[in-house]
Amino acid sequence: MPVPEEFPMQTSSTQRPADFGALRDAFERQLALCDSLETIADSLPDRLDRQECLHMSRLIGPLLKQAHDAEEQLLFPEVAAALGDPSIIETLRLEHIEDQCFAEEVQYELLLIGQGRPLLTPEATGYMLRGFFEGIRRHIRHEQDLLVRLSAGLARD
Repeated sequence: MPVPEEFPMQTSSTQRPADFGALRDAFERQLALCDSLETIADSLPDRLDRQECLHMSRLIGPLLKQAHDAEEQLLFPEVAAALGDPSIIETLRLEHIEDQCFAEEVQYELLLIGQGRPLLTPEATGYMLRGFFEGIRRHIRHEQDLLVRLSAGLARD
């Protein structure tokens, strides 16, 4: 589900609407990461590109940090204000922590694979990668659904 291009925000007369371009970019970068990790998982064990594994191991941490920062700065305040349910924000924050911890494991295994000394079997690596990128995709879908709900609710005001 795409992020609405023009997401109307409730603002006072002295505030400007939030710019969600950074949030859309964060979603797109994360989804591209997921696609790359899926390609790696599909290439196991015989068609593996070790250089791509090294590249992805360096990319995962900074990409997730930037994406989570954008989500927490742009999306979370709007969700909290519009829905008035702090448990949603707490759940999303906990998912960010889980994603970051899981990302460290994925990053480490990809580094080892890139160096030619994997810790896990190809089957276990594929399972780990799929668990990680499917979790990221699910998280993004949830946040996109929140944006749509917010947009629809604000359109009725």
